[in-house]
Amino acid sequence: MQHRPLIKTAIPKRRYQIGNYTAALLGEIDSGDHQSYRYILAWIPTGQRDPVLYVCAEHTPPNERADGAYRLRVVNENMTEVLDTGDRWSDLETFAEQALDLGMQMLGLMQARIDRLL
Repeated sequence: MQHRPLIKTAIPKRRYQIGNYTAALLGEIDSGDHQSYRYILAWIPTGQRDPVLYVCAEHTPPNERADGAYRLRVVNENMTEVLDTGDRWSDLETFAEQALDLGMQMLGLMQARIDRLL
């Protein structure tokens, strides 16, 4: 995956089981790439180690902050795309709700139950 976040360290904030995926919501992220992240929801297929989808709340570059301090971005094998910019992505609850919804849509899990593990 070409544009995936390079995570050096992060603190797990929440963990979910959704169908055949575990979704780990990370905060306090130290990244090895040029991006600064507020939160990342990483989607990992059961039995695998590497995520197949990331939903990220990342700091907007200073010269692009007219619409907000954070960008909501999705990254998978086929794409990396900023979906929205706004201050609301700094809120854990707001980000978690949207990131879960996006991931479920993209992975075809709309009928799956969300079990919060952590």
